[in-house]
Amino acid sequence: MTRLTRLREDLRQRRHHRAFRIPPPVLTDEQCRLVEHLLAQARAAAPPPEPAPAAAPEPEPEPEPTTEPAPDEAALATAATNLWRAERKLTPTGERPTARDRQAARYLRTCGDALAEAGLVVQDHDGDPFNPGRALEVLVYQENPDLTAETVLETVRPSVYLHGRLIQMGQVIVGTPTPSPDPRSDHA
Repeated sequence: MTRLTRLREDLRQRRHHRAFRIPPPVLTDEQCRLVEHLLAQARAAAPPPEPAPAAAPEPEPEPEPTTEPAPDEAALATAATNLWRAERKLTPTGERPTARDRQAARYLRTCGDALAEAGLVVQDHDGDPFNPGRALEVLVYQENPDLTAETVLETVRPSVYLHGRLIQMGQVIVGTPTPSPDPRSDHA
């Protein structure tokens, strides 16, 4: 073992608390001879290396794995949903917000902007036209005589996207126009 290798091993052990350091193995002379004998047998039993082809291209080195762990998408979606709900609770319709409510709303907006800069987008669907092909979970269809087309009346849970990829499907209540009576059914 070279001096540099021994120094590296010693430094690697010192990174940990003394109670967790692993002592170097203590081998007797007999154990060292046995290990050397086993290594010699293994070398003798190993087949000779095959010659490499002359024009074989060198394999490309594999990219090193990223050290940054992947974000927990479910936790991000839950956090974004709770942030969205808090913003909605602070601004009830028809009431004048207090100074404390306005300050809390600014903090929530700042959090939402920071999440959006990091690639997390929360989409509210209130008032959007609805068609069955949208990636939304419909909880209830409600008839509404004021509507002329299917429309999202209320978003129960927003859709959440991480870098443009859906990580949480929105849940909505959809309003449908009241069907008009069929004039042909009167002539029966």
